[in-house]
Amino acid sequence: MSVVRVGVVGAGMAAARFAQQVAARDPGISVTMFGDEAHPPYNRALLADVLSTRFGAEAIGLPVGPTAVVRVGARVAALDARRRALRLADGEVHTFDAIVLATGAGPVLPPMRNLRVASTASGSAGRGGEPSLDLLAGVHAFRSLADCAALAAAAPGAERAVVIGGGVLGVSAARALAALRVAVEIVHQGPHLMERHLDAPAAAALLAGLAELGVAVYLDNRARALTGTDRVAGVELANGHVLDADLIVLACGVRPRVALARDAGLRVDTGIVVDDRLGTSADGIHAIGDCAEFAGDVHGLAAAAWDQADVLAAHLTGGGQRYAGSRPMMRLTAGPLAVAAFGATGARAGDDVVRVADPTRNAYKKLVMRGDRLVAGILIGDLSTAGALTRAFERDDPLPADPLHLLAVPGAYR
Repeated sequence: MSVVRVGVVGAGMAAARFAQQVAARDPGISVTMFGDEAHPPYNRALLADVLSTRFGAEAIGLPVGPTAVVRVGARVAALDARRRALRLADGEVHTFDAIVLATGAGPVLPPMRNLRVASTASGSAGRGGEPSLDLLAGVHAFRSLADCAALAAAAPGAERAVVIGGGVLGVSAARALAALRVAVEIVHQGPHLMERHLDAPAAAALLAGLAELGVAVYLDNRARALTGTDRVAGVELANGHVLDADLIVLACGVRPRVALARDAGLRVDTGIVVDDRLGTSADGIHAIGDCAEFAGDVHGLAAAAWDQADVLAAHLTGGGQRYAGSRPMMRLTAGPLAVAAFGATGARAGDDVVRVADPTRNAYKKLVMRGDRLVAGILIGDLSTAGALTRAFERDDPLPADPLHLLAVPGAYR
């Protein structure tokens, strides 16, 4: 069956990339995107730059191609996989030749006492008539432009902020708040910052750089409760120590949004399970991005979302591409603490590892090579060779005989 009309649930980075690629390959296919946020697609990876005022919100918008229709503030309430139909929260029903689930991921709320309080909104109630719950005043998630706007409004009046979580999002939020001259502390359960992407020496360089910005970090610590009644007053750690704070940022990771797929009877594990053409267990229903699980992996990174969007766009427009997984890559470039990491942080037996460190500049570089191929890398501080190295990593090209040259000379590898 030829595909003429495609409905996309979600209007995030994966959805925008998919719509753009479909338009480039076959402008005769109509793509309608339903996003429950009030904003058209934007680059979520740049939210910290918006918070720090490096960019305005309008500057991080994403192109969707000339033929896509974006419905903002349009929440999809139900999916009928057999009919390939979407029912919106307002009762509208739309049918399509194919449906793409790009529902993304939502923030994980940590198991803390006093995190949520009964909603003050009139008539608000959860399922079964129980009162709905809001976050305690002064507590913010950091996943959307709306979250960013709320944090930006709160920051000028804040004296001390605590960021709970020391992954990519937590470090980004802490840097942004420090740029706004808010005193910031990070509480992180792990032994070092950003352990999914950095090894211990790289994390130590990052830690030193944060200290120079005035950001304190509490590693191997768990936040177990918030203090305060009407609004947050502090964070109680598992060891009993209390950090005073009037602003809290939750950066404890994300979880794939799979409720729509599960309710529709699709196969769901951690994410919505897809095959190498990004098809779900229901014919004509696909999934891409942070909500999709391929070969047991949910990547949760923009590069993987775009890889999947490209393959699915090619598939639905008659191409024969198949998805074989993505190579993990992460990059934070704003501010004095630039970070780039790709591949797994650890090395196997027989791998060659090259490290260069400059503690006086909080700089650290590491390459992991398997034969003449680059399989992982970490750059802290100086990203002048990051573009060349990530290209070599993505293309799986052979490296020159002297890999140390790649760390020292910008543009040495083309």
